[in-house]
Amino acid sequence: MAALQEKKSCSQRMEEFQRYCWNPDTGQLLGRTLARWVLISLYYVAFYVVMTGLFALCIYSLMCTLDPYTPDYQDQLKSPGVTLRPDVYEDKDLDISYNVSDNRTWTDLVHSLHNFLAGYSPEAQENNINCTSEKVFTQESFRAPNHTKFSCKFTTDMLQNCSGLVDPNFGFEGGKPCFIIKMNRGQHKDIEPLQVEYYPPNGTFSLHYFPYYGKKAQPHYSNPLVAAKLLNVPSNTEVGIVCKVLAEHVTFDNPHDPFEGKVEFKLKIQK
Repeated sequence: MAALQEKKSCSQRMEEFQRYCWNPDTGQLLGRTLARWVLISLYYVAFYVVMTGLFALCIYSLMCTLDPYTPDYQDQLKSPGVTLRPDVYEDKDLDISYNVSDNRTWTDLVHSLHNFLAGYSPEAQENNINCTSEKVFTQESFRAPNHTKFSCKFTTDMLQNCSGLVDPNFGFEGGKPCFIIKMNRGQHKDIEPLQVEYYPPNGTFSLHYFPYYGKKAQPHYSNPLVAAKLLNVPSNTEVGIVCKVLAEHVTFDNPHDPFEGKVEFKLKIQK
């Protein structure tokens, strides 16, 4: 019958653990000598240096295949994204409600429009060119300064009564507010059944603003705008408004992205 192994005391286990951490007889630290620890450390340093180099080489090779003059994320959205100004996107449902007789309820909306249109002032557009053609402005080569492509001007005066120049309050004070619609690509906007004045006329975007060649190729590009002045919004009534892009190959019924090809908001004017 085999003898039972003698059970070690706690002090003996602690002593063995201490000798494992540091053995003064063999000079081993955690079971290895200093020389072996140095060799292991050098091995892992060399291993991770090689892995980092291979990863950097892969990234460099990938970047070499990308054209810096091609806009990024072209495949993310087939139809143009549409946004509304004044900016109320902090609110979930894009609800706009104000009281005509209380300017405190619409002053921030007016300031938002002025701040947005500052990028469309003549000074901000001085690096762009005047375009008169109604055709797509295709540019095969880089003829603009610094190896870039030309961008067409879009200035605030093109929005006429909704430019903030004729009426600094954009019609909010009189209950006939202006709303500005911006999109990346497109040709037309429409709002029904309200009576609407569009600026530029007919609510269309000239084709000479398209295509967009990217920030590097067109560093001074500005998105064209359409302003819609609502003339007969009923007072004290919440009105649902939908602005859609009506153009070929543009969809506005994507259930996963409510701002693809259209923008929806609610408006209530109190008097």
